[in-house]
Amino acid sequence: MADKNIQLMAHLMRRAGFGATRDELERRAAKGYEETVEELLNPDFYGIPDFDLPTLLRYQPGFTNPGNGGNCSASWLYRMVNTPRPLVEKVTLLWHQVFATGIAKVDGPQMVHQIEMFRQHGMGSYSNLLLELSKNPAMILWLDNQENHKDSPNENWGRELLELFSMGQGNYTEEDVKEVARAFTGWGVADTIPGVGSITYNRFPWEFEYRAEDHDDGEKLFLGHRGRYNGEDIIDLIMKHPATTRFVARHLYNFFVGDEVQVPSWQDVAPRDPVALNIIGEAFQSSNYDIRSTLRVIFNSDFFKDESNWYTKVKSPIELVASTIRLIDDHGYPKPGLVAIAQHTEFQGQTIMNPPSVEGWHTGQEWINSGSLVARINFAADRVGDIDMPGINSIVQRLSKTGDMSSAELVDGCLDLMGPVKLNDTTREELIAHVDNDGPVTRGTTEEEHSVFAKRVCEVLQIIAATREYQFG
Repeated sequence: MADKNIQLMAHLMRRAGFGATRDELERRAAKGYEETVEELLNPDFYGIPDFDLPTLLRYQPGFTNPGNGGNCSASWLYRMVNTPRPLVEKVTLLWHQVFATGIAKVDGPQMVHQIEMFRQHGMGSYSNLLLELSKNPAMILWLDNQENHKDSPNENWGRELLELFSMGQGNYTEEDVKEVARAFTGWGVADTIPGVGSITYNRFPWEFEYRAEDHDDGEKLFLGHRGRYNGEDIIDLIMKHPATTRFVARHLYNFFVGDEVQVPSWQDVAPRDPVALNIIGEAFQSSNYDIRSTLRVIFNSDFFKDESNWYTKVKSPIELVASTIRLIDDHGYPKPGLVAIAQHTEFQGQTIMNPPSVEGWHTGQEWINSGSLVARINFAADRVGDIDMPGINSIVQRLSKTGDMSSAELVDGCLDLMGPVKLNDTTREELIAHVDNDGPVTRGTTEEEHSVFAKRVCEVLQIIAATREYQFG
């Protein structure tokens, strides 16, 4: 029977990070749950080092201002796998999903800068995050706000700010959209020197520029309020509207607690746990829209810790790939093959830094179809079946110390060290019966017998990787 403290810590690290090896889980469990939450939330206070970017760029210089999608994806995936600050990176992924922007329209360096903006501001004030987003060149270019002029307003940014980034459908009018567009006229990007051809190191970043002469300074009527509003004023009014609190709370619940329906259905479909959403919303408002404070309430809440919420979220392809690589303890340094690994998220339906539209990816059950399921299972099973991976070798060595064991003990040992993963009774019994078919489980004494034992362990790990519980988080 898996240790409950280890199980709860594994649940936390799946949701607040990208999983963890058994050694890490044991270290964190010894430290304590609440202390671990605080360390995840406040890595600077606890002296947790930042990601070692110079080493990555020394080995992979092409990741410096990457000019192609492959390098963009690989660079960020490597960071997810190796960051000492997993919650910072997980929150960065959250905002990339919510504020979907992609290399289909915006070049790689601008996407990297936007992701870094999420990294720097993602756990602070949501109001400030919206302001930073409004000034972010990647978002301005993505939603055409450089084409939003005093004499010719463009509504793209204003519409998505209200519909997808703050309030949600049904909480504003078409006139409100037009007034937001007027308020953000003149918010564009400065001219820059273009790169030469495809030379990676000759890229100059776009920068935000406010052109006062191109801003509509006239009176505006927004959400029932009247004034000569600029963009900052609009964000202030948005944050004061209760719809924004409900909208952000549901995003946080959907990402960290349990899969919800897709965002366009939020107006018509009630949340799965209204009580939890009220708790999240109250924390969000009382903290003056602070994400870090709100996450503290979520991770320490009874609804987050409740076992009924374990293994209820379908892992996104990024989460599946990153967590599997962390489990097997591969790519701990910038060796070749990172781009190929990152491509597996694309094969499973999620291209890093290239969401399908401004609406982002459809999550939850929509991650799974006949094609993506095969890709997901094959990726995970191939890697957990490789005894040469340090993380898998560690699992085999831990199990080998117990000597001979029953089929049930082998299955339960693999489940414990691989997650812990808690299978339903029927699946567990079927897995035990499968192991029984190959006869008694023995570690043996010879090198050949040890190899046979390791092969049997890896086979069990591969079957677990194909289960619903492993594919869920």
